[in-house]
Amino acid sequence: MSRLPSPPRRVAAFATVLAATVLAAAVLALSACEGGAIGASTPASNGQSFVSGDSGVTVFGNGQGPLAPRVSGTTLTGTKLSLAQYSGDVVVMNFWGSWCTPCRAEAPALASLARHYDGHEVHFLGVDIRDSNATAKAFLSNFHISYPSLNDPGDQVALAFRGAVTPAGIPTTLVIGRNGRIAARVVGEVSYQGLKGMISRAMAEPS
Repeated sequence: MSRLPSPPRRVAAFATVLAATVLAAAVLALSACEGGAIGASTPASNGQSFVSGDSGVTVFGNGQGPLAPRVSGTTLTGTKLSLAQYSGDVVVMNFWGSWCTPCRAEAPALASLARHYDGHEVHFLGVDIRDSNATAKAFLSNFHISYPSLNDPGDQVALAFRGAVTPAGIPTTLVIGRNGRIAARVVGEVSYQGLKGMISRAMAEPS
């Protein structure tokens, strides 16, 4: 007759099974996050960033970053707007959604920096992804954001940046230099001081 494992052996066996279960769950969660470029997250995903590449900060030196596409569209207030209108100035382009938790966290910093640089040849431009017009406008009002945002429910503006610097997650912020090239990219929530430093660097570069 087989003898039952002693208590220490049973504890060790349970720990082994538990570790394997946790590892499998982690792998499943990771694979669930990786779902293509602008396709893996929607307002129904409860504000989680969608991932399709490396997150963090990328800085391109000496004005040699990728050339920003000359995108255009309609703002949330119905005005036609083109990135070319800001030619020769620095542009901070923020991809966001009102359903995105880190977008809400970074909104005060963006609003404050936009006020700080008002009139200093720096323009802020939002790109609102997969949102309803009403909730997007409420977001702008709640966070006192006065700069315009392009309405991009079908990701057309976002996808135009493929091959240059793909907005791999929401939020993504691009700093575009005076020469029309991308000077820096932040995937994830920006900080006031961090973004301010990138803007100052872009302003110092030749056009």
